[in-house]
Amino acid sequence: MTNHLFDTLRARQPERQRVFIETPEGTVYTYADLDRRSAQYANALVALGLKPGDRVALQVEKSIEAIFAYLGTVRAGGVFLPLNTAYTGPEIEYFLGDAEARIFVCDPARQSPLVPVAAGQGVAHVLTLDAHGRGSLSDAADAASTSFADVARAPDDLAALLYTSGTTGRSKGAMLTHANLVSNALALVDTWRFTPADVLIHALPIFHTHGLFVACNVTLAAGSSMIFLPKFDSEAILTLMDRASVLMGVPTFYTRLLKAPNLSPEAAAGMRLFISGSAPLLADTHREWRARTGHAILERYGMTETGMNTSNPYEGERIAGTVGFPLPGVSVRVVSPETGREISAGEIGMIEVSGPNVFKGYWRMPEKTAAEFHDGWFVTGDLGLIDAKGYVQIVGRGKDLVITGGYNVYPKEIESEIDALPGVVESAVIGLPHADFGEGVTAVVVARPEATLDEKAVIEALEGRLARYKLPKRVIFVDDLPRNTMGKVQKNLLRDQYKALYAG
Repeated sequence: MTNHLFDTLRARQPERQRVFIETPEGTVYTYADLDRRSAQYANALVALGLKPGDRVALQVEKSIEAIFAYLGTVRAGGVFLPLNTAYTGPEIEYFLGDAEARIFVCDPARQSPLVPVAAGQGVAHVLTLDAHGRGSLSDAADAASTSFADVARAPDDLAALLYTSGTTGRSKGAMLTHANLVSNALALVDTWRFTPADVLIHALPIFHTHGLFVACNVTLAAGSSMIFLPKFDSEAILTLMDRASVLMGVPTFYTRLLKAPNLSPEAAAGMRLFISGSAPLLADTHREWRARTGHAILERYGMTETGMNTSNPYEGERIAGTVGFPLPGVSVRVVSPETGREISAGEIGMIEVSGPNVFKGYWRMPEKTAAEFHDGWFVTGDLGLIDAKGYVQIVGRGKDLVITGGYNVYPKEIESEIDALPGVVESAVIGLPHADFGEGVTAVVVARPEATLDEKAVIEALEGRLARYKLPKRVIFVDDLPRNTMGKVQKNLLRDQYKALYAG
């Protein structure tokens, strides 16, 4: 194995004329095309002054060219920083400044307001890339050489920087190394039995771990092919199933596909694997999918800081409500939150992880990094257990993380915005069971007696301040928030009280 992510992936792709990626409209790129096009992006970035270790931030719509930009950044020795397309101007300003990005790529439609934002944070170049893969960045790549000698990287050098929100304060940048991404891709190829014959339906966003590193890196590491959809489309996916073999999705994909009348064992006959992650899959969804298609969805467990940690077995029982076993090379243990000692099978405690997949730490936050490790193990913040058969179960989140539609939402960020509104005394943001999104972001608000706030006013006040997926789906007004004897808000009581809010 080489030290370099791209070199490792390329070495596992012996057939250069095999299709790497195609669109439903018929655009096709082979692995040879991938080499040439990613080389052009690498050359274009180096011509802009990119040096090894420099950060390249992208906030762009999904396109094949964005994938080439990612791989070109890695080949040039840069650190790739994908940003959610829903992030607002103030959020982008923070990310660019904190990461000290050298190059920022955005959608042409957002270039005008974001150029001064980027300039104010010291970004040297702002380029564009639209949903069709056209813009000043792709123009620069078009004019560049198709030959590039990959910049040497050590296993511990950074390949990517992904921001994950904290329960307090600003977002943290998770530093992912070449070795992190290589080890995870190879472990998943082995666990999920990927081969060059596989065709993945890619309908995920590419600004987070699932769509970029799991879907794309696994495809590359297996020499497989992808059919690249711009977004989730249940009709398109059903049509493509007879040409494909694997679908990776979030629970929302499966709940929406289950609404399609033509979903059947015949429609899914050519598929070998349906994978779900990024949010808890309801047991009802698991059971209904099996009844409708004859396939058991394979659920796995991962996070930004570690990539994937566990997976239900490819061969063997896939148990609803569990996330399976640790991946090859990964260790998982459950410890007592009070003592830090490992506890027995079946007991609930804090999940900790170790292995080559675990990130290097939080960007320029050594104290936070140290606080998140316990005897060399990464403290995930998730509560769970390992049952007698060795299956890992996630039963809760110690940090009250809400996962909605596959996106992480941290309550503190939303609470801070709500608490700043005139007439608000305090708020508590919780996640409640939602058949479509896994969890619905819900705000419980205490207002001043004289306030004229209502649900609509709160949500409208947050628009433009927060990405849309962070906006509460419902706002509930109460006289007081429940607290324990220490004064801590008991969110568990709120979750229990309103658990049926989205039922039906």
